[in-house]
Parts: sequence; structure tokens; C-alpha cells
Amino acid sequence: MDLSNLRPPKGMKHSKKRVGRGQGSGQGVQAGRGHKGAKSRSGFKHKRGFEGGQMPLHRRVPKRGFHNPFREEFEVVNLDTLSERFDAGSDITPDVLRERGLVNRAGRIKVLARGDVSKALTVRAHKFSGKAAEKIAAAGGTVEVLA
Repeated sequence: MDLSNLRPPKGMKHSKKRVGRGQGSGQGVQAGRGHKGAKSRSGFKHKRGFEGGQMPLHRRVPKRGFHNPFREEFEVVNLDTLSERFDAGSDITPDVLRERGLVNRAGRIKVLARGDVSKALTVRAHKFSGKAAEKIAAAGGTVEVLA
């Protein structure tokens, strides 16, 4: 036995079914499409989500409220966690917050005013609540808004 006499197993190869080629082919007349109806016609296409006339899923599921396509998602950090985890005079940036595990995802960061700050911190974030910025400034720190 060598490569020159290798053959596929018996019954593995068969010619493609040629439909619509007359009565003698065994697939003449309807050519395997059954009788009448949309599926028997040429050019028939299912529409996306069509369920045979049954009310399609995207129409029978209830819809409520409003989805704002322009919503901005922020990762949130509070002042009490910043004052716990950082020493006075620290420079706090989004990268430092991710390193320390205070923020999970890569994304924009917002600082909120829960808790108090007694240390002077330099905080760089994408957004600050009004009170948070006031409290950081009152403690002698600075606030920088990133673009």
C-alpha cells in the first residue's frame, strides 16, 4: 500500500443532487421543494426574526422606559476610601487607583463626597461632585479635571 492507491471508503463520495432536471432525474416537477407556498418559489427569503406568522419575540416582549444612547458611565471613588488608602501629599491619578484596586474597569472616574478628607491630596479624575471638590480644597488639596 502506498499513496498512489489510496481511495476514499466505499459510499463516501457521491455526485451532487441535481434538482429540477426533468422527470427521469427523480427530482423533477417540485425539485424537493414540496407543493406551493412561499418556500417553493424562487427568491424566497426569511425575514430576520420571522416566526411563521406568530408574533415575533422582539414584539411580544414588553418594553418599558427609555434607554439613553449617550449615557456616560463612570467608575466611582469616594473621599473616605481615598483618605484611608493614601498619605498626605499623595498624587492620585486613574492609573494609581487601578493599581490599588479601587477601580475595576478601564474607564472614566468620578470622585464622590461620601466621608471626609483631613489630608491634602492632589486628585486627578474625569469628574468630581461639587461637594467632593469643596472638601478636597478645604483640606488643602487640589482637584484636576482630566479631559
